[in-house]
Amino acid sequence: MLLHHASWPEVEAYLKRCKGIVIPIGSTEQHGPNGLVGTDAICPEVIAAEAGAESGFLIGPTFNVGIAQHHLAFAGSMTLRPSTMIAALNDWIESLTRHGFDRIYFLNGHGGNITTINAAFAEYYANFSLDAAACPVRLSQRNWWELPGVGDTCRNLFPVGDGMHATASEVAVTYYAHPQAVKTVEMSPKIAPTGSFTDAADYRRNFPDGRIGSDPSQATAEKGAEIVAVSRGALIAELTAFFGVQPLARAAE
Repeated sequence: MLLHHASWPEVEAYLKRCKGIVIPIGSTEQHGPNGLVGTDAICPEVIAAEAGAESGFLIGPTFNVGIAQHHLAFAGSMTLRPSTMIAALNDWIESLTRHGFDRIYFLNGHGGNITTINAAFAEYYANFSLDAAACPVRLSQRNWWELPGVGDTCRNLFPVGDGMHATASEVAVTYYAHPQAVKTVEMSPKIAPTGSFTDAADYRRNFPDGRIGSDPSQATAEKGAEIVAVSRGALIAELTAFFGVQPLARAAE
């Protein structure tokens, strides 16, 4: 069930059965010569949408611009400052809790967001601690590639050259979600170098085509379908435990 495709009475009815919601969260940044700029938002979005359709759990809008200052030397990349993202996340959280949601699960698609999401959670909880009040809301974040079984699936599909950025796995998921966007590009070297970086200029200097340790030319929509299937099932299991209710679609059968 997608929040954007529901009416407000449908959301009110949902809240009588479940107080949990999933927020896909990612980034808008370069993903190498054949990866989509929206990769880090598309991956959690498609996994969450499929999990929501199967389980009946509510999926919110995608928070699709994150912490990506180091990618700004590549055209199309966008970023938020950490302070901006923390403030925006707290506005999202407070808007949802205003309606009665008390379990908010962020499915993350970008490693660069992790620290800032945790800081946003700390800011939210601090309001209750400073007021000597117990917080009735639980917040959780999970990187989609760390869901149970997903890492093993990716390693089996891409034993060599999955990499650290513009990975074959994440590009495959986007190709599954948007097969019309598949791109064939010759890459040299076949597997990109690895290393560290600081700012955007340093990143572009060290990784000229945007990849880190990866060969995303291996990505196919079919392999992406396998990754999404494993991710979807693992996500439903986690949501069932976190929300404390059985999947609503199955409960209605």
